[in-house]
Amino acid sequence: MKKRLLFWLCLILAGMQVMAQTPTFPTNGVQDERPGRVAFTNATIVTDAQTTLEGATLLIQGGLIEAVGKNVKIPTGTQVIDLKGKRIYPSFVEVYAAYGMPEVKREARMGRGTPQMESKKKGAYGWNQAVLPEVKAAEMFSGNAKEAAELRNIGFGSAVTHSQDGIVRGTSALVALLDAKDQEALLKSNVSAHYSYSKGSSTQDYPNSLMGSVALVRQTYYDAQWYKGVKGRTETNLSLEAFNQNQSLPQVFEVTDKLGVLRTAKIGKEFGVTYIIKGSGDEYQRLPEIKATGLSFILPVTYPTALDVEDPFDASVVSLSDMKHWEMAPANAGLLAKQSIPFSFTTSGLRSKADFMANVRKAIAAGLDEKAALAALTTVPAQLMKIEDMVGSLKPGMLANFLISSESVFSESNTLYENWVKGTRYIVTDMNASDFRGSYDLALGSRSNLKLNITGKADKPTYQIQVDTTKITPKVTRQGDLLTLSFKLNKAEKGENRISAYYDGKNIKGDGFDATGAPLTFLATYKSAPQADRARSDSSRKAAPYEMGKLIFPFAGYGSEEKAKAETILIKNATVWTNEKDGIVPNTDVLLQNGKIAKVGKSLSTPSGAKVIDGTGKHLTTGIFDEHSHIGLYSVNEGTQSVTSEVRMGDVVNSEDVNIYRQLAGGVTSSQLLHGSANCIGGQSAVIKLKWGETPDNLLIPEAQFIKFALGENVKQANWGDAARVRFPQTRMGVEQVMMDAFIRAKAYEKEWKEYNGSSKKASLVAPRRDLELDALVEILNKKRFITCHSYVQSEINMLMKVADSLGFTINTFTHILEGYKVADKMKKHGANGSTFSDWWAYKMEVKDAIPYNAAMLSKVGVNTAINSDDAEMARRLNQEAAKTVLYGGVSEEEAWKMVTLNPAKMMHLDNRLGSIKVGKDADVVLWNNNPLSVYAKPEKTIIEGAIYFDLEKDKVLRKEIDTERNRLIQKLLTAKASGAATQRPAMQRPRHFHCNTLGGLSEEEGHIRFFGQFNCDGSCGF
Repeated sequence: MKKRLLFWLCLILAGMQVMAQTPTFPTNGVQDERPGRVAFTNATIVTDAQTTLEGATLLIQGGLIEAVGKNVKIPTGTQVIDLKGKRIYPSFVEVYAAYGMPEVKREARMGRGTPQMESKKKGAYGWNQAVLPEVKAAEMFSGNAKEAAELRNIGFGSAVTHSQDGIVRGTSALVALLDAKDQEALLKSNVSAHYSYSKGSSTQDYPNSLMGSVALVRQTYYDAQWYKGVKGRTETNLSLEAFNQNQSLPQVFEVTDKLGVLRTAKIGKEFGVTYIIKGSGDEYQRLPEIKATGLSFILPVTYPTALDVEDPFDASVVSLSDMKHWEMAPANAGLLAKQSIPFSFTTSGLRSKADFMANVRKAIAAGLDEKAALAALTTVPAQLMKIEDMVGSLKPGMLANFLISSESVFSESNTLYENWVKGTRYIVTDMNASDFRGSYDLALGSRSNLKLNITGKADKPTYQIQVDTTKITPKVTRQGDLLTLSFKLNKAEKGENRISAYYDGKNIKGDGFDATGAPLTFLATYKSAPQADRARSDSSRKAAPYEMGKLIFPFAGYGSEEKAKAETILIKNATVWTNEKDGIVPNTDVLLQNGKIAKVGKSLSTPSGAKVIDGTGKHLTTGIFDEHSHIGLYSVNEGTQSVTSEVRMGDVVNSEDVNIYRQLAGGVTSSQLLHGSANCIGGQSAVIKLKWGETPDNLLIPEAQFIKFALGENVKQANWGDAARVRFPQTRMGVEQVMMDAFIRAKAYEKEWKEYNGSSKKASLVAPRRDLELDALVEILNKKRFITCHSYVQSEINMLMKVADSLGFTINTFTHILEGYKVADKMKKHGANGSTFSDWWAYKMEVKDAIPYNAAMLSKVGVNTAINSDDAEMARRLNQEAAKTVLYGGVSEEEAWKMVTLNPAKMMHLDNRLGSIKVGKDADVVLWNNNPLSVYAKPEKTIIEGAIYFDLEKDKVLRKEIDTERNRLIQKLLTAKASGAATQRPAMQRPRHFHCNTLGGLSEEEGHIRFFGQFNCDGSCGF
């Protein structure tokens, strides 16, 4: 009884302390300004992840820590709480919360609605509704008692919270998880600045793609730099003012996959910003590259739910990468820790906060050191947010945020008793509550041969009555030391036995009624500690090591444990299609060395250590170059504005797209990844080599600088319905005016910069505003960037050539160009290339005049002509598409082959490196089992820069390895289900193939997040 009185007295004193800490508020009653000084003695105190004090004292007063140590002097009048046998830890710090923030409401937009070109936000703010640097979490914060309790009950005492809405999200605030006035809970405003690639609640059309989001972030940085210089002389922009003010804070950028980390690191490098990355949990899949960024991370512990693969068809739709990630995700933190990559943990993304500590324990079981785990919950998040002087450890002067636990916070049997926040006591589990656990002899009325076993955790015990060999689980309600039980001793009983009992400190006694209503006595006599607890105390029992499969590159079907590496390779006695003046030469050797073609000739000697490949009866060609492709991209169209030359396909390259591997199997070694055709002037191309297993940057050919233009139905959007009558242009005539206007603006922009750079008074002038859209157009005018234009109709092709001639630039390539045969002479005169389909037609009205002789006719007039795919499937058979020109138009085999090799290389201004087998060029070659124009031809080896990226024999091995690994993982998933793990049924999601008119593409929310019921096939699925 005395313990109970003391407990309630402490609680009342703690509550009075809270009330006394808002002195500017009037008190309705008598003010009570007590010191609130409390000493916790005889505890094991973990002051931080590296320091533990045994038998120590923690002294707090007024919400702060006064002292901590072994020889702390306790002032007179201090309340003393003896914690012998218990532990004190710093309360955890959550750094990626939306706690206390208004709910973000996103408008559902179905289909093509009326475009919203401008921001709806009123006031002197920026032009884009998704750029919100002026938002301050401190001004929006309103505490939520339920949410605060959820976080406190798993160990958190403070949270850095922000509005998770928009691409530029404003600043966060540090708050204490108190049930108190917001004025007391708010600890610090403007803690960190936040960013993402998600528009959030913005209803404005731009951006509608991931690459548009990247461009918007970059342009905002440049606009802010310019605005700092003009100092409000041209406009007042509160968004840019806030953006500049926020740059001194820690910068936190949310991404949704490991490639997003690399993308964001590039933005940071461009603007001199070292971001803290809010990750997705798959960072381990690109660990060397992630480490090289030098960035810190906020890691979720949202592991995938096990997949229910009992049904063979359900199992067949699950990809290898999905199953491997389920297995390997818990190891993510441990693998980062081994690479000394700083990180903190967050509850963000968890469906239930109650799962948090269990998931952290999974990370520890998968290899994370406990000290690193504790640091990730305390000191590291505090350091990342520069609030280490307030929270994260137990030192004098810091907030009195600490936990009281029964043992290590990471022990599965640990009980969290209390969480003190800013000196206010919150009871999670009553530490003075009696511990009933044990084995008891049970006498029930006249029966005395029964047993009662109480096991589990002290705060959540499990009860079991044993009758001979039968075990019965009673229904139990507990209030303090009082128990109410109901149960049947056997199935024959028509009713239940009902008992009201109490714990007397050792035994459990009570009375009640049996199933017939007759009085019944209950006596459970304590005998020993429960058997389960005795087994757990055996220190010789160690957890089984965490077993998982190998990491593969890329993390997809057909990935390998080792990336392909350049070798010295001698291919002997092949029929070599040189694409040079020598033509097709039989019985010839080709030596590949240091990533280049080193020698071509007869009977070449074999260098030491070289790999020798017998090419007898086989054909060796340069690799196929697909001039028009949309594989390996997260999005294709930024289809919101008529001119989007600021967006870059290089920002959204998906190096894990299985179509890269599939096209290697078709002999393709290079591709131009184009923007779609939703705009008059679209985005900048990414020209890549298909280096399967490498990261996006390692795929790029950086010197190939191209951009997509488009003509025709797609760009004017006039067939989109009446709702879309907003965006200019709506006619083909308007398309011409958009082009003219864009380049006139670009010329004026270039002139402005030239005048600034050439001024003798440059130091006293404000630099012009950097415009990423116009930068790309100026590059075109200066012949540093080249146009690939989507085109069909003769009249529009003529129009664009006239526009280009009038403004002094050339259309590099007309792609599709299905009416090219009508204007071939004009194209030749202009200097344009033509990249067309072999025989596609009739898929829309403006291609009705297409003919299969187009490529041959263009070529015969003297236009450099290529055959392209614009399709992930067709690209696997471009050799056969080239062969059609032999049938349609009588083109020679050599010239037909050049249409998918040398000619596209010339179009891309890369024929100095690619397109033919010549000494000094890149060692990008394909060894075919037959004439490459034959329908029976198969690539046996596809080599890029001397590294074998596809090998037909290795492919057979990979298929077997995939089957073996899939079966291992399926069996592991079945075992997990049988062991009681939660499961979800897989849902089939077929891969999406992009084309010119594919809108938006995969958004950051849709395209990268997995394991929420939708799964992507990575080429390893069983269907």
